[in-house]
Parts: sequence; C-alpha cells; structure tokens
Amino acid sequence: MAEDEYTPVWVSDSGFIDQTGTEGVLVLRSKSDQNRVLEMRALSGETATHVSRFTRGDRSSIPTIYNIVEELAEKNGLHLANVRIYPSNGVLRADLCFRGRQDESVLRGYRASDAVALATLYDAPILVLCSLLEQVEQH
Repeated sequence: MAEDEYTPVWVSDSGFIDQTGTEGVLVLRSKSDQNRVLEMRALSGETATHVSRFTRGDRSSIPTIYNIVEELAEKNGLHLANVRIYPSNGVLRADLCFRGRQDESVLRGYRASDAVALATLYDAPILVLCSLLEQVEQH
C-alpha cells in the first residue's frame, strides 16, 4: 500500500463496551477531518485502559512487554517512527515502523490495539488506511 493511502489519526476516545471493563473500544479520529473516524472494538479492556492512561500522559506503570520493546529498541538505537493500521482477513492489523541511526525496520502484522498502545506510550504517529475511516456527524 502506498504511503499516501494512509492518514494520521489520534485517539479521541477510549472506554469500555461492557460494565465490567472486559472489552474495550477506541475511537481514532482523523487529524485532517474531525468527522472521519475508525472505531476499534474487540480489544481487551486492559489495553483500552493503558491507551487511555498514556494519552493523558500517565506512564506510571508500563506493562512489561512494552518495557521489553523499549529496551530492545534502545539497545539497537531505534525509535518507533509510526504505526500503520490496515485490514487483514477481516481483522485490523498494524505494522510497527522503527527508525534508527542507519536503517529502518518494519515489524508486520501485529494487533492494531497493541500498536496503538505502543504509539500512545511513545508519542509516535498513528496512520490509518484512509478507506477504513467512516464519516460521522459532529454535534
């Protein structure tokens, strides 16, 4: 997919679908058109909670797996340049794009919700395939 088929988004809302907080939901809103959104469902409530905290700047407790990613990136002189979200076989997937002093690395096909959590943790751009965004009415 071409680079221009993606558009930058931000996490405008996060929450839960159920009363127990088991299933989360994230709303990704286009930076260029606030009326275009991608609603991500079927993610863990835990991931939605982390994304919510990270978007507020709270990094007081970071899940171990994110610390592992950070340590590996630091040891190799890499930083998370962006994540790209796209559909694959009926589910949302993401590529994690790392940039270093001398090269770039792309990890392909990861869960989109995990990629959004990492992007919010590290303030990395989130890019969504334009065709995934839906038009909504603003009130």
